[in-house]
Amino acid sequence: MKKKYVDHYSGIGGQAVIEGIMMKNGDKYSVAVRTPEGDINVSLEEYESFAPAKILNKMPFIRGIFNFIDSLILGIRTLNYSASFYEDEEERAHKKDSKDSEVKEKLISGITVTVSLMIAIALFMLLPYFLSQFIRRWIVDETVVAILEGVIRVVIFVVYLVAISAMKDIRRVFMYHGAEHKCINCLEHGLPLSVDNVAMSSRQHKRCGTSFLFFVVFISVILFVFIRVNDPVMRVVIRILLIPVIAGISYEIIRLAGRTDNIVIRILSAPGLMLQKLTTREPDESMIEVAIMAVDAVFDWRGYLWKEFGYDLDGTYGYEEYQ
Repeated sequence: MKKKYVDHYSGIGGQAVIEGIMMKNGDKYSVAVRTPEGDINVSLEEYESFAPAKILNKMPFIRGIFNFIDSLILGIRTLNYSASFYEDEEERAHKKDSKDSEVKEKLISGITVTVSLMIAIALFMLLPYFLSQFIRRWIVDETVVAILEGVIRVVIFVVYLVAISAMKDIRRVFMYHGAEHKCINCLEHGLPLSVDNVAMSSRQHKRCGTSFLFFVVFISVILFVFIRVNDPVMRVVIRILLIPVIAGISYEIIRLAGRTDNIVIRILSAPGLMLQKLTTREPDESMIEVAIMAVDAVFDWRGYLWKEFGYDLDGTYGYEEYQ
């Protein structure tokens, strides 16, 4: 009788960078980049969060806010690192010779994260609100206006994803994004990491950042329907002040989705998984090789397969059991 495999939570996650993959496991993260020469450069670093461990591990909802900020900081840092492989020699020499380059890099990363957050708030929170105010000329019911604001927010989000997915460079990033998901799905379905096994794995994953962003949009719709104020200025203030709350709730849903697989979770995860068809693309073999090296550098996947599925890679309890 053939054995049916099930998903097993691995705890690893990552993101696509320029011509590469970042994979994070606990406090350690690796970045594997396909260089212009065709080689794969792999670095292994440790990320130190600015939030205490007690908050990150034991405080529901609050931890989501700090994890979100950590993800932004690490994301910008690894994107800049991967981009450095494609700078010209003059730029590299300038960075290498500059004594305060590390301080400048942290400052630039901080500014980039702040500006990115401001743009996201303006585009996905404030713009839908101001557009919905035009509807008040014809509709006076506050609930209907709030729901329409949410619809506008979803439409802007989807249009944004469609627009950036049309860009050539972004499509390559999305292909690496697909490779990242495929590696994690491969392991969590009990298959050894190989190009063939990864290639046949799904490029959609419930813990994806795309799904997180969908939940941010979805939760905001629900909260703004029930939380109302009459003053127009306070409406804007409330939308900004509730962003940490929305991020915290969305994080807990994503965290739960990564550890359970019941009908409710599948229904909640379905829209985010559909949106991942926009933010992921099928990778080629060279991209899968990069993803595998990123995982291999930061995660003992052989030990994970032994612990979770009870087999080694010598054929004692191997891949054939899961066919």
